[in-house]
Amino acid sequence: MGNGNIDWSEIHHRIEAANTAIEGGWEPTPEEKKRVLRMRAKALAQVPKREDEAGASIEVVEFLLAHERYGIESSYIREVYSLKEFAPIPCTPLFVLGLINVRGQIHSVIDIKKFFELPDKGISDLNKVIIVHGDHTEFGILADAVLGVQSIALGDLQPSLPTLTGIREEYLKGVTKDRMVILDAKKLLADKNIIVHEEVG
Repeated sequence: MGNGNIDWSEIHHRIEAANTAIEGGWEPTPEEKKRVLRMRAKALAQVPKREDEAGASIEVVEFLLAHERYGIESSYIREVYSLKEFAPIPCTPLFVLGLINVRGQIHSVIDIKKFFELPDKGISDLNKVIIVHGDHTEFGILADAVLGVQSIALGDLQPSLPTLTGIREEYLKGVTKDRMVILDAKKLLADKNIIVHEEVG
């Protein structure tokens, strides 16, 4: 153990041996009791943590915004819809593209490039609408193109990049090693500045 490596199998063996001895009537000294309790504490604190870290990952849908790669957790995505036509909404912020009808359901669509102050590429046949949903909110995010789905290990996420400043950093969940920006869908869905409420006058 002097080199920093812990032999957990040996610790578990010692704990089991001590428990067996106690059950057989052997009474440990106060120092032995402390040592067994310390080993139990280490085993309980360290082993589950390692198992959690090894298996923790998220599935994300990867898409393009102004030549940059972004991702949103698939658990927040209802579907990806090809943008065919939309109805502009007067008197709304510039980042609100308009309304779309998806099988009878009306969704507002956010041009997140304008919200993040990224270069605008205009609308093309490649544009997709990513329908995101939360407990009480659902809207579309305009993407320049959708690249696919992949699994990301949470342990590989970096906190940020020097180029990610201002409003984009506010909605950041993390950045992958190959510089895909993972957005925090929960924060996006909770932001009242994004949600478009239709009011009948």
